[in-house]
Amino acid sequence: MAVSEEERKRALLILERLERAYPDARVELNYSSAFELLVATILAAQCTDAKVNQVTAELFKKYRTPEDYVKAPVEELEDAIRPTGFFRNKAKALKGCCQKLIEEFGGQLPDTVEALASLPGVGRKTASIVLGNAMGKQTIAVDTHVKRVAQRLGFTSSNKPEQIEKDLKELFPEDKWTRATNLLVFHGRYTCKARKPNCLECVVYDLCPWPEKP
Repeated sequence: MAVSEEERKRALLILERLERAYPDARVELNYSSAFELLVATILAAQCTDAKVNQVTAELFKKYRTPEDYVKAPVEELEDAIRPTGFFRNKAKALKGCCQKLIEEFGGQLPDTVEALASLPGVGRKTASIVLGNAMGKQTIAVDTHVKRVAQRLGFTSSNKPEQIEKDLKELFPEDKWTRATNLLVFHGRYTCKARKPNCLECVVYDLCPWPEKP
């Protein structure tokens, strides 16, 4: 969609207010490397960040490299990640991801969304989260929070994650993409919730065109 100067100004004003409201906005998964964030993000599917952090506190002591995951007996890995749910699929994804990481990328994480998203268990959203938060790239990661908030704020009219990503990239300057993602996630998680948004406490209430707001 063509973005007007007016729309860009409104979007930046919204970002400024969200920055003041959530100065500590960040990925709430614990990690000490890009590889650890990749593993944690795979485990976070259909699971809370808090539960993933409980699991990875022990997991990351035992499995430190892609080779460690590939060599681990599948039953042992499944047992280690069981509390995150869908543990069989996730163990398979982790093993496949690490195998391809070793075979095609020498065990190092590639630095583009497309290459990272080519790994088993890693979609465009996961790749963008890792690149944006642990590898210094500017990315827009469209999760359920970003999608909902972007739609309600009139940043996009699409339901498709890739189109929403494009719309947001057109709206915000590139040097703000990762920060915008984290701010939109926090706003969606703590204020603009799916079922009961706290509209009357919202710092961007007057800038929000959502027709269902009180």
